[in-house]
Amino acid sequence: MDDQLVWQEEYNIGVEIIDKEHQRLFKIINKLFMVDGEEEEEKSRWVCQEGIKYFKGHTLKHFVDEEKYMESIGYEGLKRHRHIHRNFRENILPALEEELEKTNFSPEAMGHFLGVCSGWLIGHTLTEDQAITGGKVSKWENLLPEEQLKAIQKTIIRLVFDMFHLESQVISDAYGGEKFGRGVYYRLVYGAERSEKRQEILMVFEEKLLVNTVGKAMGLQTNRLDTMLLNAARYTARQFVGRLMEHFPEWDSYDLKEENLLTYEQFRRVFEREKPQVSLLFNTGGAGYFAYCAIAPHLLEKGVGVPIQKDNALIEVEQYLMKREEEAARDAASNRRKILVVDDSMTIRQAMKQLLRDDYDVTLAESGVAAIRAITLNRPDLILLDYEMPVCDGRQTLEMLRLDKSFSEIPVIFLTGQGDPEVVKALLSLKPAGYLLKYLKAGDIKKKIDGFFEKKKI
Repeated sequence: MDDQLVWQEEYNIGVEIIDKEHQRLFKIINKLFMVDGEEEEEKSRWVCQEGIKYFKGHTLKHFVDEEKYMESIGYEGLKRHRHIHRNFRENILPALEEELEKTNFSPEAMGHFLGVCSGWLIGHTLTEDQAITGGKVSKWENLLPEEQLKAIQKTIIRLVFDMFHLESQVISDAYGGEKFGRGVYYRLVYGAERSEKRQEILMVFEEKLLVNTVGKAMGLQTNRLDTMLLNAARYTARQFVGRLMEHFPEWDSYDLKEENLLTYEQFRRVFEREKPQVSLLFNTGGAGYFAYCAIAPHLLEKGVGVPIQKDNALIEVEQYLMKREEEAARDAASNRRKILVVDDSMTIRQAMKQLLRDDYDVTLAESGVAAIRAITLNRPDLILLDYEMPVCDGRQTLEMLRLDKSFSEIPVIFLTGQGDPEVVKALLSLKPAGYLLKYLKAGDIKKKIDGFFEKKKI
């Protein structure tokens, strides 16, 4: 491949030894991109194996050197940073290597490896590493201590096996709320008797996972959610969380106060509003994905969703399923296209969502790294990408997409708030599918997007 993961000046944190190691890791990733699929099969596999070993060795050495530096300056975030390194070393890398081995280094698995590693490297360099010298605030500053996170992960994996005889593994301990498959979004609210603060638990299940676990346990001959299966899944999830809480004495005084079935939009609003203590994404092999997120006790905002209670449970579950079916029918009837909106402004994201939701399946991402995760889980037909995002801007995000063969053909239209000729010339030089000025009237933006898809039909 001709594309390269380009080192940018803003990636520097101002510590020479760390900056040089980061540049070296970028170069190694670039070499892997260049050999991906270009050699004959046997040679390509060997080159990839050796390249991955080289990347892994340098990455682990870099982690050690970086942690020594943080320790030498008394960096307050060392413990959290060390946990992030360990998660990559002990969870993400082994999971990717296992996938490569199982698929005999297939192009898809290699693309997944390169996408995850490059996305993680860029995101980590631009956020957590910048925080070492005071450049950024860590996105995951409220995460529980490493030991407790590890304990929760192990407990969840054991519970999934005990309950459903499924092997599961942590894909990410910093799940960003991305959509995967056709999901069910479930919210549980717990609280202590003498406190107004509440702890929110958010669980996301890929529909096929509920069918393959709860449905199979019930002996149901179905491949779709129905009232019986969803009610059984609700109570199974409640018991699951209850059993999880039994392992942690500090949660003993908590009782269930509220539960809701949420739309994806409602789930995202809750997720974006608060910083999670726990945010884990799991894969159970072919059975499906699920996520477990816990938010620290806080005063709740009203209006998240209708609480499910004894007197309305039947109606709420039926209405939830009805809404899902109506949405699925609309999608099927209109062959709805999928659009991913990537913008650091929540106002812009929500405005685009409101504008497009009636005719398109719209997913939102707040950064380039979040966009990579979202695309991996739910491939869009079009990406509307903010050109002026901070940290990882539109140009860098587009470069990341084009470095991955499985993403490189997805059309990208830039969103920009600047219409002067120099900016337009710069963004058009990147050869996007087009650009949209944010200050255009909503109707004009909608017409241009509709026109893009109309041209695709010709």
